[in-house]
Formats: sequence, structure tokens, C-alpha cells
Amino acid sequence: MACRVQYSIHNSLRLFSSYPSSLNFLSTARPHKIRFRNSKYFSISRGALYCTCNTAEPFVLTTPLYYVNAPPHMGSAYTTIAADAIARFQRLLGKKVVFITGTDEHGEKIANAAAGNGLSPIKHCDSVSQAYGALWRELDISYDKFIRTTNPNHEAIVKEFYSRVLANGDIYRADYEGLYCVNCEEYKDEKELLENKCCPVHLKPCLHRKEDNYFFALSKYQKQLEEILEENPDFVQPSYRLHEVQGWVKNGLRDFSISRASVDWGIPVPSDAKQTIYVWFDALLGYISALSEEEEQPSLQNAISSGWPASLHLIGKDILRFHAVYWPAMLMSAGVSLPRKVFGHGFLTKDGLKMGKSLGNTLEPTDLVHRFGPDAVRYFFLKEVEFGNDGDYSEERFINIVNANLANTIGNLLNRTLGLSRKNCQSTIAVDSAIAAEGNALKDAVEKLVEKARQHYENLELSSACAAVLEIGSAGNVYIDEKAPWSLFKQGESGFTTASKDLIIVLEAMRIVAIALSPITPSLSLKIYTQLGYSEDQFSSITWSETRWGGLKQGHVTAPPKPVFSRIDLETEPTNTTDDTKKTSKKKDKQKTQKVVEA
Repeated sequence: MACRVQYSIHNSLRLFSSYPSSLNFLSTARPHKIRFRNSKYFSISRGALYCTCNTAEPFVLTTPLYYVNAPPHMGSAYTTIAADAIARFQRLLGKKVVFITGTDEHGEKIANAAAGNGLSPIKHCDSVSQAYGALWRELDISYDKFIRTTNPNHEAIVKEFYSRVLANGDIYRADYEGLYCVNCEEYKDEKELLENKCCPVHLKPCLHRKEDNYFFALSKYQKQLEEILEENPDFVQPSYRLHEVQGWVKNGLRDFSISRASVDWGIPVPSDAKQTIYVWFDALLGYISALSEEEEQPSLQNAISSGWPASLHLIGKDILRFHAVYWPAMLMSAGVSLPRKVFGHGFLTKDGLKMGKSLGNTLEPTDLVHRFGPDAVRYFFLKEVEFGNDGDYSEERFINIVNANLANTIGNLLNRTLGLSRKNCQSTIAVDSAIAAEGNALKDAVEKLVEKARQHYENLELSSACAAVLEIGSAGNVYIDEKAPWSLFKQGESGFTTASKDLIIVLEAMRIVAIALSPITPSLSLKIYTQLGYSEDQFSSITWSETRWGGLKQGHVTAPPKPVFSRIDLETEPTNTTDDTKKTSKKKDKQKTQKVVEA
């Protein structure tokens, strides 16, 4: 679902039959005016209810369901890393989180990919879906639900949802004819095509097709969608994405096809076994079917009662139309609550260029995490890409940022402070950190910065949250350099009390950094926390409230200092000019090898 670049489907259709006369689009049961209070949803027409929230409701967060025509790429990894950071932060706030991810496994393109690999469609889907699961484990993705659209529970819920929409009079049969891009799985308007009727995305000729399919009456929900977007500006974020969606809706909504007669690999239409449900009317339901427990009888209502509506759909901007226009209309038709928020983030480039196999500049997430580790990958993309905008990757910048921020600012500060504590204080906290920092300016600065970080996390400003936490580390480095406790310890008893307090203050700041940065770099944060003398179980149970100053207590013993992050150093191998190795040296002349140096 997230891996296909989509254009508007409504411009691609040429209807050859009119709406059935029995379908009354201007029902006398007119919708009530939508009202929003305190950014929460309330009732809307025909039983489509918006939630009235209470503190017991879970925070349900979704990534797209990734299309399995090919292995996971960096764009998919980026979305999922961001979603994981948001989920981890919400857990720190003490909320029950349901983090949903998964794979979209139906459609013609997948069937073709399977055939090309000599596999059955389900074997192909199994392989690629497992690749996603493996990558998520390597990136420390803490998902709660992994839904596959080939799951029998999902199929049952899709069919029930379809039947609801059909009963509401919003599905009808019609002909369409046009130029179809198999890779986009979409009909194209001729004016958007290149020479020889080539798709502008895949640069392959589109195929002429004519089919008799089922359509969803999207146009029926024009006014209601306009009201939703106008009266609830937080529904689509960032704000410039909202304006984009409002433009689409105001330009007029057209009904779209929800079935295919020529595609066997899909869920059969309940009322017509000769057709399969089109990928979007199938895949979007994965957000709900994921909530269905495996052991229960699958039903739409059971799934909804397990946590719907979603608190946040996190998606790439290329699939915004489907999540912010089509999906809400589908839900209203079925009488199901709408999600609270849809956030469309930007794309990634490499060295300033769009990534693509033809350019030979693809960025493989598995390769990155194997070379540099999950914390480095997570930190760079969340810190250096402003969430919502496009962002760029270059290896040199990646290494410089990670070394400067994680190895130097945070890693070296912790290591040298623990070293001084072990040498002079037997790694023991002499007084409570709250007492040590009475009237201390660093304490005041840390408290302000950690509150800024919290606010940034709440607002999905992940880059700014990283920056605020990093500023705590920078302030700690300035503090220890200015106070120079190593010199005070040399003064003997007269300087010992002051120096030991200075170390406690810096270590307390690092304890707070470990918690505040844990949504971004969970493995690094665990290492920091255990270096400070806490157990893994204690780290697993921390909450955001523990970022309050005063956690380190008198008598607490820290661990022997050990580097928590390895510095990445790329060095060019020297050229060997002897005759015996001349050929080898030419190959290695420009080759770089990675050397890991402990920080």
C-alpha cells in the first residue's frame, strides 16, 4: 500500500453507465452538522460515530500496510522508525499503546512479481512479509500488531465492511475504460502520461482496459468531508497537507472503482465471486482487522471494540488522498468512527537526488543497520529530517552527525564522568542529586529542556525533540569543562565535596537524557541507564515522570565505565604501489573500509 506511487484515481475513470435510479444520493435523512469540541469527534450522519474520549482509551498508532511486491526500502523503514518513536513516547506517558504495522498482499502487481520469481502468490507474500518482520526486529521496532491482508480474519472483516457499505446504498455497478498502469495499479488520465502512453512514474506503457466493476459513491460524501476538514484542522497534519487535501475535495469528488474483474489474487466480492475487491478497499481495512484477536470469531464490531478509532495514521505523502479522503468516506458509509489524525510525512533523497534502481543510488535499510547499528540509523533520520518535510541522506553527513551527537556529546560525557567518579568516589553517589543541585543553573536548564522535549514529542516534532535532549548533553559538557572537577579532586578534602557534587549533577543529567532519548535510541538509552547502575527491568518500567530531577540517591552505585556508543570512522586504505599488488591496489585505491573506534 505504501510502496506504490499513486495519482488521483477519479480522473482515470470513464463511466459508461449512470447511477442506478434506486440509489438516492440526496437522501432525506440529511447529515447533521458536524461539531468538534476539544479536538474530539462527535456524532455524524447515519450512525457514523466519532469517539468521545476517556483516559482508558488506548493510543492506536498505525504505519501503512506495506506493499509486498518488493523487499522493504528505506522509505518504509523511515515511516516505521518514526511510528516506533511516537509509540515509545506514548508508553512513557503511561498510555496503553496499540502499535499496528503489517503488509498489503493482494493485487495484480504482487501476482506478477510472484510469477516472475517462480513462486505462488502466497509463497511470495510469505517471503517478503517475513523480510519486513526481520527488518523491524533489527531496527528495534516495538510493534504490537502485525497484520497481513491474507489473514483469514482480515478477509472476514473486509467482507462484512463491504456488506455494510452495500446495504447503505453506496456501492453500484458500472463500466470503466481507460489506460491502466499495472505497477501503479491505477487507471491514468491520458494528459498525465508521457510519450507512447507511458506512466510518468514507472516509464512503462499503460495498457488499454475495459471492465465492468463495482464503484463506491465517494461523491455522496463531498459536503461532509468539506465540513470535517474545515471544522477539525488537526485531522490532517502537517497543516500544508491539510490544505492539499482541502484542495482535492473542493475540486469535486468522483466515485472510484473498488473491484477488479481481471485480478484473481484478492478477496472475492461477497455478492460476485467473479470479481475481487480492489487493493485500497481491502488494505485500508487492515487497520481495523489488526485489532481482531486471533482466537475470537472475527467480526467488524469485535475489532472496533478492541481499540478503534485510531489515534494516528502515519503515512507517506504519496498515499495521503486515500487516507484523508477515501478512507473517511468509506468509514462514514459503514457507520464506523473516523481516525483522529492522519499525518503525511515527506520523502527521502540520497545525496540530493531521488533514489531509484536506475540511478544506482538506492539506500538499503538492512545494509545501513548492519553497518552502523539501529540507534545510529534511527537517530539520524529522526534528528536530521524535519518530520513532515522531505529529507536527504549522505553517508558523510550521517557519520559526522552520529559521531558528533551520540559518540561525543553523549557517549564521551558519560564515560569520562563515570571514570572520574570511579577514580575519586568509588562509583558511589555521595548525596542525593536533588541536594547536590540546589540553586544550580544546570539543573534549571535541564528541567526546561526536558519539558521542551516533551512538548515536541507531543506535537510530533521528532527532530526538535532530539535537539532539545542533545542540548542537555551539550550543557553537561560545558558544565564539566568549566567546573573541572579533576582539578578540585587534586586539592584534597577541601575540593572533594564540590567536585563530587559536580559529578552527581552531570550524571543526573545523563540519567534524564537516557529516558528522554529512549523513544529515539532505545538500545543506547538502555546502555546509559545500566551504566548508571540500574537494571534492564528498571529501564523497562520507567515513565516520563522520571525525567524529573532527583532520581540519583545517596549511596547508589554506578557501573564501571564502559563506552556506550562506538564512534564510526571511515578511513581510506593506503595505496600499495609494488608490482605484485598493482592490480589489487587499483581496486582498493578509492575503497573505504569501516573502522569502529570506541568513544
